Amino acid sequence: MAGGGGRTLSRRATGAPFRGHAVAIAPRIVTDSNAMLPAELVARFGILQVSLTIVVEGQAHPEHEIDLPEFYDQLRSGKPISTAAPSPGEVLATYRRALADGADSILSIHVGSNQSATISAARLAAQEIEAPVTIVDTGTASFIEGCCVWRAAEVLASGAGVDAAALVASAVAGDARSVFTIGEIYRATDGGRLVVREGAGVPVFASSGPEMHELDRVTSEAAAVALMSAQVAEHPGPLRVGIGHADAPGSAEQLERSLRALPNVTETIRYVVGPSVAAHTGAGTFGAVFHQI
Repeated sequence: MAGGGGRTLSRRATGAPFRGHAVAIAPRIVTDSNAMLPAELVARFGILQVSLTIVVEGQAHPEHEIDLPEFYDQLRSGKPISTAAPSPGEVLATYRRALADGADSILSIHVGSNQSATISAARLAAQEIEAPVTIVDTGTASFIEGCCVWRAAEVLASGAGVDAAALVASAVAGDARSVFTIGEIYRATDGGRLVVREGAGVPVFASSGPEMHELDRVTSEAAAVALMSAQVAEHPGPLRVGIGHADAPGSAEQLERSLRALPNVTETIRYVVGPSVAAHTGAGTFGAVFHQI
């Protein structure tokens, strides 16, 4: 759960034109597993995803193959866990799958280059594919990235082109905000991505653009929900809100109930905080991502 300021890079591949199925479903969106996209959105828009790598005690696994309940147990048991970007070859294989499915161009939207090497892998893969590739560096992560993908998919579905969809994805990256708890403080501080001040209670963070800062410490679920709801209430509507959690469904349910009561919230969706994010925030994390629609 993080913020970002979207940046867009377009590249037109110069290889031979792709000749696949008779009817192209062009363009096709490719993203990465850090976007935390709910399965319903992936299916609705035919989005392809390349997995980040999750390393547990030295053993590497594609994120999409991780058993979540087991992973959350591993987090709580203190096992060393890290993440890594997909290789250029893995991204290229996903691009080739898009072309094999009939696409004649690709819109590739990814976790920010300020947080992952995924964008670098995408740029290298784009040099090898036989179709135009437009790459969006969202400058962000987690479901904010997912929201960028979601809006871009809606724009494409409306009949607009890749350039319009890429611009919308970048706009969402700049507008979207998040509020979230830190489930395991030491994982956040060890990763160096968050500065967590000393003190009692559970820290609640907020993001705006690329910056993340601690709002306050809370000692109860109700206090966390109230603090996060107050942050969402201050953002101009109408808002689309994603509520996510890492093995904290009850907390997410309370937060969603509170957010749905806000007059500026018009749409909510639930998502799971998967391994590539939970590895840095810990089990028990929950929060919300929101942006104007």
